[in-house]
Amino acid sequence: MAEIKACIFDMDGVLVSTEIYHFKAWKRLTETVLGFSIDEKFNENLKGVSRAVCVDLILQHAGLHKSPEEKAELAAQKNKWFLEYVQTEITPANVYPGVIDFLKSLKQKEIKTAIGSASKNAPLLVEKLGIKPYFNAIVDGNMITKAKPNPEVFLKGAELIGVPPENCVVFEDAKSGVEAAKNAGMHCIGVGSPEILTDADFCIRSFTEMTVERLRF
Repeated sequence: MAEIKACIFDMDGVLVSTEIYHFKAWKRLTETVLGFSIDEKFNENLKGVSRAVCVDLILQHAGLHKSPEEKAELAAQKNKWFLEYVQTEITPANVYPGVIDFLKSLKQKEIKTAIGSASKNAPLLVEKLGIKPYFNAIVDGNMITKAKPNPEVFLKGAELIGVPPENCVVFEDAKSGVEAAKNAGMHCIGVGSPEILTDADFCIRSFTEMTVERLRF
């Protein structure tokens, strides 16, 4: 049985409910700039990956071709709209139920914590949500070059907190994130549907179900 010494959390859709604002921004981009629409089912493909990858997936979905410069403009416009939503609508109330209690229990047990997010906006979100004191390290999209399912973001988190991958467990809500955790040699708890997150060790619907005692593999 592995001894869990650290928990690494994806952020969007795991700790906080910001996915709706990403979806609103991407949908606004496709409808007002690209001339088509995306639905929530397609949006599952956009979870847990970088903006650049999202742009490629959206263009591929629509059969559109853009230059690297145009792709960068699309990504920048989406991020501008997302940040508008964050600045006006995100508060500590967006933190999912049970998260703070679980983070407090990890701190009491001296289990280290890190955020491993593809989002370059992670530091801003952490500040807006008031959760920074609960984490030993934050890895965001500004610190990595490879998107999930590449394990770079989680391996970087483990490195910063000084815990071997085999002693880490990742909390993820996206299939690409679960795959990244497994590629890193880490355990993974899915946050969401076990029918979607099939490769996770097990799944929880909410952190109200999660306790330190369940960190056994």
